[in-house]
Amino acid sequence: MRIFNFSAGPAVLPEPVLREAAAEMLDWHGSGMSVMEMSHRGKEFIGIADKAQSDLRTLLAIPNNYKVLFLQGGAIAENAIIPMNLLKEKSAADYVNTGEWSKKSIKEARKYCAVNVAASAEDKKFTYVPPQESWKLSKGAAYVHVCTNETIGGVEYHWTPDTGDVPLVADMSSHILSRAIDISRFGVIYGGAQKNVGPAGLTLVIVRDDLLDQALPITPSAFNWKEQAEADSMVNTPATYAIYIAGLVFEWLKGQGGVPAIEKQNIAKAALLYDFLDRSDFYSNPVRKEDRSRMNVPFRLRDESLDEAFLKGAKERGMVQLKGHRAVGGMRASIYNAMPVEGVRALVEYMGEFEKRHG
Repeated sequence: MRIFNFSAGPAVLPEPVLREAAAEMLDWHGSGMSVMEMSHRGKEFIGIADKAQSDLRTLLAIPNNYKVLFLQGGAIAENAIIPMNLLKEKSAADYVNTGEWSKKSIKEARKYCAVNVAASAEDKKFTYVPPQESWKLSKGAAYVHVCTNETIGGVEYHWTPDTGDVPLVADMSSHILSRAIDISRFGVIYGGAQKNVGPAGLTLVIVRDDLLDQALPITPSAFNWKEQAEADSMVNTPATYAIYIAGLVFEWLKGQGGVPAIEKQNIAKAALLYDFLDRSDFYSNPVRKEDRSRMNVPFRLRDESLDEAFLKGAKERGMVQLKGHRAVGGMRASIYNAMPVEGVRALVEYMGEFEKRHG
């Protein structure tokens, strides 16, 4: 029996995608072999990778002057790869600190350059996005970095910063493909695949062409965006099976009506859960309403001694991975694209029952 999996990542995948992958496991399209066994240089896999990239470009309306890279190492590796690829002759970058993943980005960047924290939400325990008028951007920064959805804290940008001629770099790991975005407003967008795209092991990087020749000399070839772009992301053997699954997810998403259609579903799912939380005095969500994430919804029980009982009861009802991240505690429901509205309804119904019994 399939359960409702609220994991923050690796996360739930669309069931039709898993069924198709299972059916093709031993023999992909009459090739007599699994995608896992294919040469990444063979025509079969080249076709899979090309279609995946084409579908992603369609879904996100990616302009022609941007390259799409399928890399490895996750967003944490990109935290180091970004300064290596963008600093060139500059020595500083601006970062906005909105939570745990911003902090990891800042820590990694400091190994390569001076980091100016242009704004921080730490004063209110990372429960909001600092308005841009409060940012103190520095002169001569190589780029401005933001994490547009904090998976742990449940904080999301619902607007796009304006950084002028300075490239805007965004970690979109946990909400890419969940909403329409104007790619042209960004210099670089990156994210780990294991939330809305596919299995862990694949990293998406969308980079504007004019930023491909800004790398430090120390940048390894496998992490050099220009070299990878010239080699169609195959300087090294790519994460072939993860790319294949991502391609199936892209096909599924197109079948749902694309990003605009899935965004409407995501708005409805998030409203269902947040509206319940706002009506309750037994549960609470700490995030400022206008900055709440549609993908990751943290919440607390008024009496934290009931946490284990809550999780046990949820598991008995087929709902798992609701425990909050160890950095913040409490609960967290991640409701990515592949989480059906039925899962959110089941969670809200259970939360109401639990409150009646223990409130």
